[in-house]
Amino acid sequence: MQTNILEYMDKSVAACPDKVAFSDGDCRLTFRELGEQSDAVGTYLAAVGIGKAPVIVFMGRHPHTIAAFLGVVRGGCFYVPVDAEMPRIRIMHILENLAAPLMICDERTQALAKELAFSGRIVLYQDISQTTADEAALAGIAARAIDSDPVYIVHTSGSTGVPKGVVACHRSVIDYIEQLSPVLGINGDTIFGNQTPLYFDACLKEIYPTLKYGATTYLIPPELFMQPVRLIEFLNDYRINTICWVVSAMTMISALGAFDAAIPEYLVSVNFGSEVFPIREFNKWRAALPDARFVNLYGPTECTGMCCYFVATDLPADAKVIPIGRPFRNTEVLVLGEDGERVAIGESGELCIRGASLTLGYYNDFEKTAAAFVQNPLNRHYPEPIYRSGDMGYLGEDGELYFCSRRDHQIKHMGHRIELGEIEAAVLQVAEVAMAACVYDGEKNKIRLFYSGQISAKEVTAKLREWLPRYMLPNAVRQLEALPLTANGKIDRACLVQL
Repeated sequence: MQTNILEYMDKSVAACPDKVAFSDGDCRLTFRELGEQSDAVGTYLAAVGIGKAPVIVFMGRHPHTIAAFLGVVRGGCFYVPVDAEMPRIRIMHILENLAAPLMICDERTQALAKELAFSGRIVLYQDISQTTADEAALAGIAARAIDSDPVYIVHTSGSTGVPKGVVACHRSVIDYIEQLSPVLGINGDTIFGNQTPLYFDACLKEIYPTLKYGATTYLIPPELFMQPVRLIEFLNDYRINTICWVVSAMTMISALGAFDAAIPEYLVSVNFGSEVFPIREFNKWRAALPDARFVNLYGPTECTGMCCYFVATDLPADAKVIPIGRPFRNTEVLVLGEDGERVAIGESGELCIRGASLTLGYYNDFEKTAAAFVQNPLNRHYPEPIYRSGDMGYLGEDGELYFCSRRDHQIKHMGHRIELGEIEAAVLQVAEVAMAACVYDGEKNKIRLFYSGQISAKEVTAKLREWLPRYMLPNAVRQLEALPLTANGKIDRACLVQL
């Protein structure tokens, strides 16, 4: 039984040492080079006596960053990715929470790292990756490791503005990759085009299956997502056949008409998540890639990554929404009411997740961990944690799960309980609307709708009057050139509240 995520890499290093594992188009690392550099980093950490501690990896979007991640794990520690594009205050909160003993930088981030109030040791990746591997020391670390040891900490947004550090262990990552990989049909011929930042858990969908199968991942330059035609050309240049992107990246291509100029010729596996995919934009992708397989993925960071999937390839063109589908193997999603009991089919409840993919909780925050990772209320006989996702959804008559909205997006307005996601779903049925989001102004008791697209606010309001009851109509409708996005590609609702 596999107990360590590095076993994926070790097998691929032995099976295909000279194959490219990770590349950004300029720099490339073969599996042999990846193994050698991660061994060097692990040896350095072992030599300085840092074990079972968080190590910050403050590097750019580069293949060497992935080698640093794996080197930290090889050295018996767990990596914490940080990026210069993060707001300075967010980085400071992370450093304060971790009190990490060491930070790995590259030549581009070294100067900035020295400006931070970091009390630990700062080292340069280019230096420590030249360390001569100590195979005996690394073997000793591996022998002492168990599958509940942490692999990484990634930080999500906290309700107080302070990011929460989610701790994933070998067991949860292995379970996630073992269940995700067959769903996506990954094999040694897979060539990923990575879109998500390396400091979010979303990149796990490419990193660890690449190691497991001896596949290849290209880190797509972020600036290309503002130039859709050039982005498609990049996909074609490197024969990328598999993508796992956030919905905003997908709609940027289809809504701007990029398919009229170029088609991703090699894409056969198109996987998406993080936000609701407007059916109109989804159908543009299906029309452009009639032979591709499309999968909608759903899941929270606290469950290591995605935990549900729906094969959307044959979804009827007149469907209103795309289901989030069914749980991965070895995972169960409970739809629970406020009383902790299962709700009826078709009735909305909180999506709660159980299984081996649950992470360990939040680093240095037992209070928030206890509030989110709770005893399964359906099990009164022995300890069994489930994760309360805060997402509202329901089980359809067809046996598929459907996402409604965030629990904190449910409001009480004009005496009615309203899901803001239901309003958003109605807006996205308007053909000329590309993206939409609702926020609630509690002080003024107003629902505010923001959207992007080629239609006036007056016309949007008229459409909504046909589809929604009066009490659900937004009090203010505002057109934006583009909706603000968070770093991981989700709609930035906190930003919208300030507009």
